[in-house]
Amino acid sequence: MAELKERLKQILTVIPPGSTVQYIDYPVYNNGGDLLIMKGTEAFFKANRISVHARYSVLDFPDSLMIPRNHIIVLQGGGNFGDLYEVHQTLRERVVAAYPNNRIVILPQTIYYKEEEQCDKTAAILNRHMDLHLFVRDPNSYQIAKSKFHACSIYLSPDMAHQLWPIPARGAAGKALLQFLRTDIEQASEQSRIGEVQAGDSECLDWASLYNRVERRSIKLIGSMMSRKRGIIPMEVVWGKYSDYLVDKAIRRFSRYQAVQTSRLHGHILSCLMDKPNTLLDNSYGKNSSYFYTWTSDIDNVRLISSTNRHKKEEWQ
Repeated sequence: MAELKERLKQILTVIPPGSTVQYIDYPVYNNGGDLLIMKGTEAFFKANRISVHARYSVLDFPDSLMIPRNHIIVLQGGGNFGDLYEVHQTLRERVVAAYPNNRIVILPQTIYYKEEEQCDKTAAILNRHMDLHLFVRDPNSYQIAKSKFHACSIYLSPDMAHQLWPIPARGAAGKALLQFLRTDIEQASEQSRIGEVQAGDSECLDWASLYNRVERRSIKLIGSMMSRKRGIIPMEVVWGKYSDYLVDKAIRRFSRYQAVQTSRLHGHILSCLMDKPNTLLDNSYGKNSSYFYTWTSDIDNVRLISSTNRHKKEEWQ
């Protein structure tokens, strides 16, 4: 895990220490995995004296924004590059098209398109930019990027959440197993064969059920106020503090269990950051298994359940 954190330093070749950046598309919603990515990104900025001039989510990015040419535009990493999550991809492409004279860095992403035509549309936009740097999290995304985004500089990198290593447990692990399973469009058919645990010392959750109704309403309220783009209260600061609480809640909940079984990539990554034994199930299109074989398969207390074996571990220099 320390090696994966160290590997993130390759990003400093395109965002040198002391740079000034505009950080765009950070999450304002209840996906704790994306919040871990955001917190890892902010920790990376702080560790390397990278100054964040401004932060924008998809909710409050302005219709027109003047960005100084010497500012590097940094777009959030994650697993929303492609045609599954249109709102984030639309913002990403809009930024690339609108700022041809700024260096743009897209932090580690997984690329997935259901329709190749949509990938070609993205390529037409990205390939017009002459200083675009795209980091990806797995070999398949790397091959797609290399074949389609020929004008971009492409790099293979672990997820930004690895910057948070190590995360100490918040209390004793008094329960046996946490099943942390997807309940969204990326849920794989093989997950249904696992079944939910019934034992009293175990629990089944997803990000949506980890956070209670009051917390989900608070997230929506903050997002609603942020989308108004103007106001007396600095909602970016409010969200920074509240998202700290949400991430800490996830850490405290994971701390209760001796082991984790998950189909959430960041259920796996958070478990690894906490040095907690965990079993990873694949998602619908192989994102999890590809990440495992690329980065985490050598960790002693981790294993993968996959019915497809669609990926093999490869060595990347």
